[in-house]
Amino acid sequence: MSERGDPPQSETAAELDRHEEELRIGKEEHELGTIRARKRVDTEKVEEIVPRQTEYADIERETPAGEDSGEIETLPDGSVSVPVFEEQLVVTKRLVVRERVIVRKHTVTEDERVEAELRKERVEIDAKGDVELDDSTAA
Repeated sequence: MSERGDPPQSETAAELDRHEEELRIGKEEHELGTIRARKRVDTEKVEEIVPRQTEYADIERETPAGEDSGEIETLPDGSVSVPVFEEQLVVTKRLVVRERVIVRKHTVTEDERVEAELRKERVEIDAKGDVELDDSTAA
């Protein structure tokens, strides 16, 4: 008899497939609804008194004494003495010979034509009668 209960057939071999069920479990997502979130900011005024320190400098100016070191010094009372420097301009002048200028003179003689009108007076003497004239006085 075969597994199914059928009468035996001929003696030929037959193959049978055996099946079995398996359980597969899966998941599916379904939307149930939505959630909405909001942010609110509440402002609260806060006032507080806080101590605050401010330093002020008391400045005392002094003329440097004798051989001042020019360095920053800490005084016995804890204060600091800071020297203040000033550049002083030193200007010197001296007389320096930059060049020597030599001046010479020379004489040039040129012939030049000069024209002028000169007046000359003459004296003429006429004698009448027996008057004799000395020739040396006549000019």
